[in-house]
Amino acid sequence: MRRLLFVVFAMFVLALCRVAPTYAHHIKQSASPTMPVTTSSPQARALYLRGMHDYENLYLERCNDDWRAAVKADPNLAVAWAWIAFNSTNPKEISEARNYAKFFALKGSLGEQLMVSWIVKVQEGDFIGGISAMNDMLEMFPKDKHVYYLAANWLMGENGDDQAQRLLEHALALDKNFPPALNDLAYVYARHRQFTKAFAVMENYVDLLPSEPNPEDSYGELKRMAGEFESSLRHYRAALKIDPDFVTSQLGLGDTYALMGNQQKARVEYEKAIRFAHNEADRLTYSMQSAMTWVREGKFAEADKQFQEIAQTAHSKEQDLQEAQAYRHLVEYQTDDNTALKYLDLAEGALLHRATISRSDKDEELSRILRNRAVRAAHANNQELADKALKQLEAMASDSRNRVIQSSYNGAAGTLLMDQKKCQEAISYLEEDQDNPFTLELLVQAYYQTNQSDKLHEAEARLRGTNVPTMEQAIVVPAARSRRPQI
Repeated sequence: MRRLLFVVFAMFVLALCRVAPTYAHHIKQSASPTMPVTTSSPQARALYLRGMHDYENLYLERCNDDWRAAVKADPNLAVAWAWIAFNSTNPKEISEARNYAKFFALKGSLGEQLMVSWIVKVQEGDFIGGISAMNDMLEMFPKDKHVYYLAANWLMGENGDDQAQRLLEHALALDKNFPPALNDLAYVYARHRQFTKAFAVMENYVDLLPSEPNPEDSYGELKRMAGEFESSLRHYRAALKIDPDFVTSQLGLGDTYALMGNQQKARVEYEKAIRFAHNEADRLTYSMQSAMTWVREGKFAEADKQFQEIAQTAHSKEQDLQEAQAYRHLVEYQTDDNTALKYLDLAEGALLHRATISRSDKDEELSRILRNRAVRAAHANNQELADKALKQLEAMASDSRNRVIQSSYNGAAGTLLMDQKKCQEAISYLEEDQDNPFTLELLVQAYYQTNQSDKLHEAEARLRGTNVPTMEQAIVVPAARSRRPQI
C-alpha cells in the first residue's frame, strides 16, 4: 500500500506540474487571448468581470454579490454560477450554484465549459478530472494572465505552492506588474521562508495599488509569518485606514496579538472582526480564532465552553462544516483521550447532518477527524479503533489526489509509527506533512533518535519559526520555544 500511495502521489504531482505551452496535447489554443464570457446581456458580462476584479483584490464577499447580480441578469451564465459555488460560504447556495453551473455549462464556450468542469469536479471529489480540465483550460488560453492566476491561486489553497509558482511566473511574464500574481508569488516565497524575496515582491504590489487595502493586509500577514509582529500590526492598521470594512485586516490584528502572547488584546480585536463579519461562516471562523486564545492561556475550561457554544451556533445556522471544525478543535487540546474520542464522534456526525457540504470539503475535514481518531485511540490503547481509522484514511489517500487528505494520512501513519518507536519508518511519512507543528515536533524527535543532526536543526528551526494562528501552533510551538533545543 505504501508503494501504491507513492505512485498515486507521484501521478498527482505530475498532473499538477503540467504547464500548457510545454505539455499541449489535444486542446487547440484559442484565437482569443482571453477567455470569452458567453452572454447576451452586457450587464451580466460587466457584473461577472467586476466580480473577477473584486476577487483578485480579495473583496471575497463583494465579488459574490457581483456574481449573484450577474446570474440575475442572465441565469444562463454558467461561469458566474461556478464562481459562486467556488467562493460562497453558504453550503446550500454552493450546492445549488454548482448544479446550475453544470446545467448551463453547454451554453458557454469550450473554455468556459473547462472552467466550470474544473471547479465542479474538484468540489465533487474528482481531483483528476478537475486538474485535467484546469490544465486544458490553461492550454487553451496561454496568454490569459487572469486564468493563470485563478489556477495558481487554487493550487496554493491545495498546498501546491511549487506548481502555483510556475503558473504565477507565467502570468508575470505576460504582465510583470499584474497585482494579484505578485501578491500570491510573495506568499509562495514566504511559505518557503524566503522572506527577503517575499518582501521585495510585496513592496511592488503595494506600490501598484496604493489605494487598495489588500496589499497592506497581505504585507501584514507576511510580516507576521516572519515574526515581525509590530510591523505586521502597522500594515493591518494601514489596510483598515484605507477601508475600515476590510474585516480580514481586523482579524489579522487579533491573530497577531494572539501570536505575540497578548490574548486579552487579541480577544478585543477578534470581537470587532466577529461583529463586522460579512457572513455567518466567517463569523463562526473568527469566533474559533478567539476561542483559541483561551487555549494559549491554558484556560481549557473556558476554551471548552467557547468551542461548544460555537458548535451549537453552527448547528443552528446549518453551518455543518464549522460545527465539525469546532468539535475537532476541542479535541486537539484535551488531556483525556476518551473525552477527545467522544468529541470526534460529534465532529464526524456534524458532517452527516445535510448533503449540502461539497464532497471536497467533507472529505478534507473527515481526513482530519480520522487523523485525530487514529492518534487518540492509539494513545488510549484502543488499537482496534486506531487501526480502523488509519485504514480508512489509507483508503481515502489511495483514492484521492487531494493533498490535505494525503497529509492527514501521512501525519497519522508517522505518528503511530513513532509511538511504536519505529523512528526510521516514521520519518518517510512525517516528511510528507511538514506544515503541521505536531508533525514537525515528531520529526525533531525522529531525527534526534536516528542521529540526523542537519535535518534535526532544520526541522527545529522550522518548528520554532512557525507563526501561523492555528490550534496546532498554539499547542506545540510556544512549548517548543521554551525548551532547550535538541543538540
